[in-house]
Amino acid sequence: MKKTIAFLIVFSFQLNCFSQEIRQNFSKEVKTKLEINYILDLPSNQKEKYPLLVFLHGSGERGTDLEIVKNHSPFTYKNLIKEPVGILAPQCPENVWWDTNAVYHLILEIASKYNIDKSRIYLTGLSMGGWGTWKLAEEHPDLFAAIATVCAPADRLMKIQADKLKNIPIKIYHGALDDIVTPDQSIEMYLELKKINPNTDLIIFSKDNHNSWDSTYSNPEFYKWLLEQHK
Repeated sequence: MKKTIAFLIVFSFQLNCFSQEIRQNFSKEVKTKLEINYILDLPSNQKEKYPLLVFLHGSGERGTDLEIVKNHSPFTYKNLIKEPVGILAPQCPENVWWDTNAVYHLILEIASKYNIDKSRIYLTGLSMGGWGTWKLAEEHPDLFAAIATVCAPADRLMKIQADKLKNIPIKIYHGALDDIVTPDQSIEMYLELKKINPNTDLIIFSKDNHNSWDSTYSNPEFYKWLLEQHK
């Protein structure tokens, strides 16, 4: 027993002699390739600056078929928009949620390439796209003149960071009967925002389920309000 104890003490001492603690700073620049498909609808007259409406679709329109991005969107109701406007709709790849970094850089690229009025860039999205709207707006609140979410999930971090949206006009739309994304998520986000942003409105459609995008985007007043907002 004494030999065993002696061996353990010696072995432990040897390990300590050869241990090494390193404390340094790690820094490395990493290049990232951003790639995302999109549809861009531009007005026929582009001589004068025009606003840009960015639309983020829901989970059902993910993939590579760009045509389905137009489903349930402002594209369907372009005739209700009473002034020339560009509509930008990126497409989220299959089996993932929105990469808001890719969407952000896409918006910057479009805004610099075309005759966009940078004081009138608007963001809206439905369901998963509403989640992307919250996320992107909180990451880059100075980019948008107004935002509107439709039947959008809102995670805990979004509610904690709601103060980042204190200077943006916001409308929140939801169906009272929504059993996919329950309306309490929009209500909770609204209550957080209302503390610091009086220019926040909550609209609950009493007869709508998850399809509250129809009631939202088919209403001319939605576009009228949106286009009245300027940075």
